[in-house]
Amino acid sequence: MTIEVSNESGVGVDETLIASVARYALNAMHVNPAAELSILAVTTDVMSELHERWMDEPGPTDVMSFPMDELAEESRRPDAPELGPALLGDIVLCPEFAKAQARTAGHPLADELHLLTVHGVLHLLGYDHAEPEQEREMFGLQNKLLADWRAAREQAAAREAQRRSDSAVLGTVGLEDDTPSR
Repeated sequence: MTIEVSNESGVGVDETLIASVARYALNAMHVNPAAELSILAVTTDVMSELHERWMDEPGPTDVMSFPMDELAEESRRPDAPELGPALLGDIVLCPEFAKAQARTAGHPLADELHLLTVHGVLHLLGYDHAEPEQEREMFGLQNKLLADWRAAREQAAAREAQRRSDSAVLGTVGLEDDTPSR
């Protein structure tokens, strides 16, 4: 899966973690591993222009998703027919706008950007939240994907810490795990 992240926002963001959460969500949703996704972080001015042009709404917003036109007619939800390799589309994030939301929610900007990335992925896959039932489904799935991604990251960090500890105790720091002892 190819995920390209570009930050043109002027706000420091961890592009690696944004790609990681997007990849996790796409894998969990059984999107073809040959799929491609572009994620762009932009300024509030750029987001305002996009929001006004494509949604006819004034001012900036936190995230917008732009599915590829060739796929727009097909539902890309996991209960739809098998997805082939494709350019899924673009997710545009506005970190400056998301800062206020993060403060209100009481969590770091990075957490808000991860949430918005998953939100954008779900929109690209055909999910929406215009109706209460759709909102419950989409936000429930969004929360589950985020929680599962965070748990997977914590487990990986714990395994890595244990590996380092074991290596230090065994005196194998810098050696590959599968190197036989003599």
